Amino acid sequence: MQLSNEFPPFRHTPRLPGWDQSLGLLADPYRFISRHCRLLGSDVVQARLMLRPTFCLTGVRAAQLFYDPEKFTRVGAAPEPLRATLFGKGSVHGLDGAAHLHRKRFFTAAMAPEYLKDLLAIAEQSWQPMALQWQASPRTELYGASQQWLMRSVCNWAGVPLPQDQLTRRTSQLVTLFDSAASDVRGHLNARVARLQAEFWLARLIMDNRRGLDTLRERSLSWAAARLTDNEERLLPARIAAVELLNILRPTVAVSVFIVAAAHALHQHPQWAARLRGGSVQDRLAFVQEVRRFYPFIPAIPARVRHDFSWEGHRFDAGAHVLLDVYGINHDPRLWSEPEAFRPERFIGSTPGSFDFIPQGGGDSHTHHRCPGEDVTTSLMALAVRLLLEQSHYTVPPQRLDIQMNRLPALPADRFLMSDFKPA
Repeated sequence: MQLSNEFPPFRHTPRLPGWDQSLGLLADPYRFISRHCRLLGSDVVQARLMLRPTFCLTGVRAAQLFYDPEKFTRVGAAPEPLRATLFGKGSVHGLDGAAHLHRKRFFTAAMAPEYLKDLLAIAEQSWQPMALQWQASPRTELYGASQQWLMRSVCNWAGVPLPQDQLTRRTSQLVTLFDSAASDVRGHLNARVARLQAEFWLARLIMDNRRGLDTLRERSLSWAAARLTDNEERLLPARIAAVELLNILRPTVAVSVFIVAAAHALHQHPQWAARLRGGSVQDRLAFVQEVRRFYPFIPAIPARVRHDFSWEGHRFDAGAHVLLDVYGINHDPRLWSEPEAFRPERFIGSTPGSFDFIPQGGGDSHTHHRCPGEDVTTSLMALAVRLLLEQSHYTVPPQRLDIQMNRLPALPADRFLMSDFKPA
């Protein structure tokens, strides 16, 4: 895609007014960077966030720069509150170079087509019994219902034992990691507790398996996690192995955010619901991709400057903190025609570049920090869309459907309620 020369060149990076802009970021996390970049006429601006100077980047050229491993590092980039809740300390997200590539092989191998096919088969089998439970309730909140569906499916797929009487508790722990960590103080503290509980649960299974007990299904993903090593082939501590196993389970459960967004889009655009019933795989994939572009998921991605350098007149100092604007790039009018319109047809017959469509990071998933689980996300979304349209009957009762852009993750106010739910 071609970029217009909308912004004039700057010799000095413009700074946001005020002493610290953290409250402004929390009030509007998804639009904060792009809004200030437009106001200041630059794809690079400087802010003060969490009491530290931070470069905020937007636009496809900035995304290409951000994923240059010679200029930026992820080591020490994520704030401690994020590492202590969402990612887990010691995870692949904080590694670079050979250590990162070695650890990431576990995730890229897990997302191989044959494994993904197994996950989708398990998820489809799990839908019917759970749908019968939803039928018994006068109203079903799709956000919570899809979380339990995904949790049951991914644990089965990964070989993690999950008795029925633990489903609600374990699902709640994983959901708290991505749904409460950035809310208020109480929610953040709950997320820290949930992180400790989830890591202890999986680390105990891993330690027992290493001692020869049959706690994990042989040759499963959890079994492989128990045998993870560092890039010098030393066995990882059980807690770090548990962190990485959680980085398979948690993001899969977090697809519930996109499933709610897809259901919201089907309700708001009934012409697409009609088109997708019995429609082509191509149409369904285009719809799913537009949901990922249009709806908010990740607001920004952190990094740190590896060494001093200059780029397009902006000077970046070694050690400086950087945020790449994810939501803004996916809504950049220089990249997308009518970016605030929901138009799945834009993805039919068109493949976006790896730096202008970045709902789960940019670049190459094998060599950069782009999420290797994008195919899992799109496939589970497409499956959920098909099951909602072709194997379910429900009505959408009066409710608050406005997207709460001031929360992370952004969701419809009532989490998308369904009534009179019946499996087809």
